[in-house]
Amino acid sequence: MWGSKKKKSVSILFMSLVLVLSACNSGGNSATPAADAPKTNESVKETGKFVSKTSNSEASIQGGILNYGLASDTPFEGILNPTFYEGNPDANVMQFFYPSLFAIDKNFDITDGGAANIKLSNDNKTVTVTINDKLNWTDGNPVTAEDYAFAFEVIGNKDYEGVRYDALMMNIVGMEDYHAGKAKTISGIKILNDKEVQIDFITATPSVKSGLWSYPLEKKVFGDMKIADMSASDAVRKDPIGYGPFKIKSMVTGESVEFEANKDYFLGAPKLDGVHLKVVNPNVLIESLKKGDVDYVDGFPVSLYDEKTNPTNIQFLGRQELAYNYLGFKLGKYDKAKGESVMDPNAKMANKSLRQAMGYAMNNAQVGAQLYKGLRTPATSLIIPAFANYYDSSLAGYTYNPEKAKQLLDAAGYVDKDGDGMREDPKGQPLVINYAAMSGDTVSEPLAKFYMQNWKDVGLNVQLMNGRLQEFNSFYDNVKADNPDIDIFSAAWGTGSDIDPSGLYGRQAPFNYSRFTSEDADKFLKEGTSPEAFDIEFRKNAYKQWQQLMFDEAPVIPTLYRYELQAVNKRVKNLDISYDAGYDTLAKVELSADKPVTQ
Repeated sequence: MWGSKKKKSVSILFMSLVLVLSACNSGGNSATPAADAPKTNESVKETGKFVSKTSNSEASIQGGILNYGLASDTPFEGILNPTFYEGNPDANVMQFFYPSLFAIDKNFDITDGGAANIKLSNDNKTVTVTINDKLNWTDGNPVTAEDYAFAFEVIGNKDYEGVRYDALMMNIVGMEDYHAGKAKTISGIKILNDKEVQIDFITATPSVKSGLWSYPLEKKVFGDMKIADMSASDAVRKDPIGYGPFKIKSMVTGESVEFEANKDYFLGAPKLDGVHLKVVNPNVLIESLKKGDVDYVDGFPVSLYDEKTNPTNIQFLGRQELAYNYLGFKLGKYDKAKGESVMDPNAKMANKSLRQAMGYAMNNAQVGAQLYKGLRTPATSLIIPAFANYYDSSLAGYTYNPEKAKQLLDAAGYVDKDGDGMREDPKGQPLVINYAAMSGDTVSEPLAKFYMQNWKDVGLNVQLMNGRLQEFNSFYDNVKADNPDIDIFSAAWGTGSDIDPSGLYGRQAPFNYSRFTSEDADKFLKEGTSPEAFDIEFRKNAYKQWQQLMFDEAPVIPTLYRYELQAVNKRVKNLDISYDAGYDTLAKVELSADKPVTQ
């Protein structure tokens, strides 16, 4: 995807997403890592090997159609509205017609130049959002202040079942009374005129600069619907509208979308006549690129990258990805009535030493170097190196150390009592750890088996849930529902552009899939978004303590940082994937030939 997105839970510029949720599939090939893999750096660095902008300098044609490949072995779900979606494949579709309102700078803070600008008050407790006068929905109606305010009303409503109701939302004056049904309106949100909204916050927080909700919801379309019915409505599933440079002309849900140029786009009509998007199985992706079936894949599986066999008609662009892979441990459940995670002291993975041992048993350096050609490297912290002001480079992380893993297990009472090579639990009972892992492409199964072998090497019996990998949607359905058959799970987060991790790991965050809670974690996360956190040193210290706590407690263990590759046909021009490339990057893309270059 172009530009930066907000994380899927908290405030998503696509969380993001992210989920931007950024919830990402693993990519790769079928090779099994060898035993003598070289060590890699602790974080992914910009190597200079890949540029971030296409180098095509040939003359442009007028218009043309860009063929976009969504690399996935499963259909996209088709929840095509930022207020309701959760899966990253849907975010890939929405980027063309439903972008964030806001532009961002190199520090991932909101800056002027987008479809809306913001202005903070002197005390940083009030933000005024001004929407561009020319911004219209693709149905012809103007995008209004009322539409922007309406998004907050939907997300904050008690009947809303999505995941966007986060700490920053709760910090809005009057939001909690509205959410509890004690008030009919949100007192802290005021519509000043057709294009301006004022939002008052209880406490000033620097997260407003990067985490402010950035998507309106058209009230003329959704205003008469019951909130519980919105996500399944035709306006989300069949005929979604937006305000981006393109609009949907036709769609086969889960398979393909035909976009046409939005000639009323507020920054002027895009250079392309349209975009044709289709889902492409990673197993045939290379051949599709060679044949010119697709011009552009922005989530190219790095494990497919091979300098000896790469398509010659393709240019690879690269950047450090705002994402990381992780291993999660199920430690409780999400209590919907309380709206928070509740830990279970009797959970199978409740023993901290067991979790730490599993982290030390994983040979992530080998995985990154050999399965991912060095384009993924061992992760050491839940804050990624791209957030240079806050990433704790001194944190050692769970580097591969099977002997230490064995020592931890021995000391915690996980020993082999019957001589079968597998450890029993401290009570002497058989220990079988159920592991949920996603399908995705050819690396998914060998990668899961490799980790299972790592754990077996230290005496832990880990078995795939139901004996197989889970497809993307089923995987997250099970993880979100706290399926009791899951003890551990491998997944990934798109961090988005907001450093605040509370939307993924806070006590009240639905995305806190491990269900870990701690008063110290509450304290550090709260400090990181407090008024004092406008002082960067104060904020840095709060997040340094949080990173150390999460390392010590190990409810989630980061496994791999990621370098993102994007494969682009050599007829494509003016594509810049830098995070600060500018708001209207999509609208500037051009082609230099009517047909793709083929090999």
